[in-house]
Amino acid sequence: MGEQPTRVDDAEPPPRRTADDAGRSTDRGADGSSPATDRGADGSGPLAERGAGAEPDAPRPPAPGGLPLLGNVHELASDALGFYGRRAAAHGGVVRYDVFGTESYLVTDPAAVRRVLVDDHDRYEKGEMPRSRLGGLLGDGLFLAEDDDWREQRTTVRSAFFRERVAEYGDAMVDHARRAAAQWDDGEVVDVHAAATDYAFAVLAESLLGRDVERERETVRAAAESVTERFDTGRMTSFLPEWVPTPANRRYRRRIGALRSTIRTLVAERRAAGPPADPGAADDLLGTLVAAAELGAMGDDRLVDNAVTFLFAGHETSALGLTYALYCLADRPEFQERVRREVAALDGDPRPADLGACPALTAAVDEALRLYPPVHTFFREPTEAVRLGGYRVPAGVVVTLSPWAVHRDGRWWDDPTAYRPERWLRDGAAGPADGDEAGGPVHGDEAPGPAVGERPEYAYFPFGGDPRHCIGMHFARQELRLATATLLRRLRLEPVTTDLSVRASVNTRPDGPVRVRVRTLEEPLDANEPSDTS
Repeated sequence: MGEQPTRVDDAEPPPRRTADDAGRSTDRGADGSSPATDRGADGSGPLAERGAGAEPDAPRPPAPGGLPLLGNVHELASDALGFYGRRAAAHGGVVRYDVFGTESYLVTDPAAVRRVLVDDHDRYEKGEMPRSRLGGLLGDGLFLAEDDDWREQRTTVRSAFFRERVAEYGDAMVDHARRAAAQWDDGEVVDVHAAATDYAFAVLAESLLGRDVERERETVRAAAESVTERFDTGRMTSFLPEWVPTPANRRYRRRIGALRSTIRTLVAERRAAGPPADPGAADDLLGTLVAAAELGAMGDDRLVDNAVTFLFAGHETSALGLTYALYCLADRPEFQERVRREVAALDGDPRPADLGACPALTAAVDEALRLYPPVHTFFREPTEAVRLGGYRVPAGVVVTLSPWAVHRDGRWWDDPTAYRPERWLRDGAAGPADGDEAGGPVHGDEAPGPAVGERPEYAYFPFGGDPRHCIGMHFARQELRLATATLLRRLRLEPVTTDLSVRASVNTRPDGPVRVRVRTLEEPLDANEPSDTS
């Protein structure tokens, strides 16, 4: 069945529902109650959600439509992202769908999302579906690990993502953005997705996996291409198990095998060079992993699993985030200029310490991640029957949490399909807000900005949620902002691609090249900057 990618202009915003003062949905039952939002007398949480398990007489979520045997596969293959949005708009925050008989529940109510990811996280696991689909790629690495195994792996690698260590990666992030800008001529049309992919891979190689991985760029590119093909939901065959010998599956297994072999070679070279005795003293993530393996903290297979995990998570998602930020800013020249003025006021190219003083830059990136979240879906599986949104959800089913659908939901966002970074800012002209003594444009570097504070917390979750939020979140947010700022100090972006369409693969991917025209600024913004980067 042919793809019908989701287009920004085609996505119908869900009907707006009334909200209470906290921004929660106030859909009411016949008795005026709202099981998803009414709270107990102690304020501890939604009244219908409290307690250790689901009530046996609670209703099951609605399960509209579907075909015998196939379930909703045909709708997902036609347009998975649009399916999520339409399903949520028509049937509410918890609704059932089926994939070849696999019972699944789409959850788009922010209170229920929080319950899954945060409040009751110990009653959920990644589950069999992600393991069966991604196990051949990611093995038993951090992304798919559970319980004590997950905690041990996260403890092993977290030193590479401490805030001070991430700040040290800032030089590489800025330097590679300078090099990218220097390669482009005035008036050149650039595919920013291809350019962002090259950029993110170079940053990853230098900061996390070591420069040696640069020589394996073609192996990584071929593997990434097959991952995209294998999980492209626009292909009916993407829903088949990996062992089914389709041409795409055969390419996928061959190229992933080659990638894992390459990683093993890099690991052997690190061992031969002598890893540090303390994993926390390693220069990069690969060194941390090798040192941990030498201490017996993980086996070689687990080491390779994690290297592959961070290779894809560390450059695919960052490349997509940067692609969408640059595309959106090209289409909003007045806000692009506002960001440019902000970063032009810095003393030279940005440093990580400067980012807290760049609210417009942060808003530009956060809004791009809202409108085009690189990870469109998170999956969980309840280990016992639970209650979500007033419904009973049985153990062992697939729970689908969709940032794509929640981020574009008209219950939480005004004009949800428009790129409006202003929503993240608060104008000083309006006067100080609660907790904001000075007034002025406000958007915390790490704390939620106004766009989050004025609506439910999990109306925005591009990096998942505690405690299994993306360990590379600070790395990614820093990289996206430093790259965007460095480029805008040298270039003006003009839209060429004006009708962006995206599709659901393992990530939210553009359906073709994303082109912008670059205009080099007449003079460098930094007096010390070499002229060939102006």
